[in-house]
Amino acid sequence: MSGLTLWFTGLSGAGKSTIANIVERKLREQGEQVEVLDGDEVREHLSKGLGFSREDRDTNIRRIGYVAKLLTRNGVVAITAAISPYRETRAEMRAAIGRQRFVEIYVGTPLEVCAERDVKGLYKKALAGEIAHFTGVSDPYEPPLEPEISIATVGETPAESAGRVLDYLAAHGYLQPARTVS
Repeated sequence: MSGLTLWFTGLSGAGKSTIANIVERKLREQGEQVEVLDGDEVREHLSKGLGFSREDRDTNIRRIGYVAKLLTRNGVVAITAAISPYRETRAEMRAAIGRQRFVEIYVGTPLEVCAERDVKGLYKKALAGEIAHFTGVSDPYEPPLEPEISIATVGETPAESAGRVLDYLAAHGYLQPARTVS
């Protein structure tokens, strides 16, 4: 596989990182060079000090996109797992990386399910008004209108969701069919 960006987007707690990590492992098992750019880790290391205004969120996503672009250009599969709440900024990253090398994956888990999964209690605090600018609660999340892949994690295991991503990659010529993993 030549360089590619797999852009996972969805609410906090949707399952983006869990699915992305399974996809990463399966691609590595097939001999691919892969790097995961997890939203929480990028905020800690590349975007420390940014807040949660729209401008700061867009800056964070542009930083993730820039690193993904460099990796993709150099033959690496860059997997991003960040909320990336705004369609316009995701479209900007698609254009920067290249339409043929960008696969948008929408992890469309309902807010109630994300809140149930939340071990940090952030949704509870956001719903109580204790956290301002919380995506999906007091700040908008704009779901993709035409993602390459839509995953509804309710009723499907993370391994099944990851399998759907790998199946898409094989069906669209990003992976050799003999190398796909079920």
